[in-house]
Amino acid sequence: MFGGSLGIWDIAIIVSVVLIIIVAVLYFLNRWAGKRMAQQNDMVEKHKQTMTIYVIDKKKDKIQNANLPKAMAAQIPRMSKLMKVPIVKAKIGKDIMTLMCDNAVYPALPVKKTVTVEMAGIYIVSMKGQKSKAEMDAKKGRKSGGFLSRFRRG
Repeated sequence: MFGGSLGIWDIAIIVSVVLIIIVAVLYFLNRWAGKRMAQQNDMVEKHKQTMTIYVIDKKKDKIQNANLPKAMAAQIPRMSKLMKVPIVKAKIGKDIMTLMCDNAVYPALPVKKTVTVEMAGIYIVSMKGQKSKAEMDAKKGRKSGGFLSRFRRG
């Protein structure tokens, strides 16, 4: 079989076997990541508390460049150290702290303002009074969603 040239069917079988293996590996990795994410979300929900903070600055930066505690920086996986994450510098009581923020909350956080947020450790989970995109569009008098909504001016 391999002494001569490979036929088209032999190549098709090899390619299909390789594709099946790749799909199976991705499926099991997705299931593993989903279980891990569910555990982390349960932990965040259990430990979150409402706080009032004064947002000094916010930016997207690498975790290594943020002034996070050494114990937390040691627990972060290698791949996450290379990505840029939303970092918020805020005053909580009398302390100025560097916090991590959820990607959905980051654009809505106002700078140089006092806001009420839900936090789990140094992670900002949500912001009280945050309006969704549909609510913001309704307030401006626009219809939310749809293909033509991108081209409207307001």
